[in-house]
Amino acid sequence: MDDPVDLAILGALSRDGRATLAHLSEAAGLSVSAVQARLKRLESRGVITGYRAVVDAEAVGRPMAAFIEITPLDPAQPDNSPDLLEHLEAIEACHSIAGDAAYMLFVRVPSPRALEQLVRDIRLAANVSTRTTVVLQTFYEHRPVVPAAG
Repeated sequence: MDDPVDLAILGALSRDGRATLAHLSEAAGLSVSAVQARLKRLESRGVITGYRAVVDAEAVGRPMAAFIEITPLDPAQPDNSPDLLEHLEAIEACHSIAGDAAYMLFVRVPSPRALEQLVRDIRLAANVSTRTTVVLQTFYEHRPVVPAAG
């Protein structure tokens, strides 16, 4: 993406998903209606994929976070772990990775016992081995995705 006006809009919106059209128009140097038209175009092109609230995991009963690497027990089995695990709501993200493991999951659960049960559920559902790393403290996440120019 090379359009500096679109980049300004995306940068402002990435930093504050609730930014008003007036704020975005100020950041981009355009009228409100021009910014609104550009937002619709960015949405229709799939550059902006959605808007969401960032929820405090502790406040909703999921204070424990962990990363779980998964590796198929049988390398010949179909590579469909993401589909097999999608129903597990505690899995917040699933990433295909390079290295010994096939995927890295980011999960949030209420307790160590719930994490243990989730690991069992993952192993059973996808026929994988796991390696779990518990998060002790998060210094930052949900950082804005500010587009790179050029």
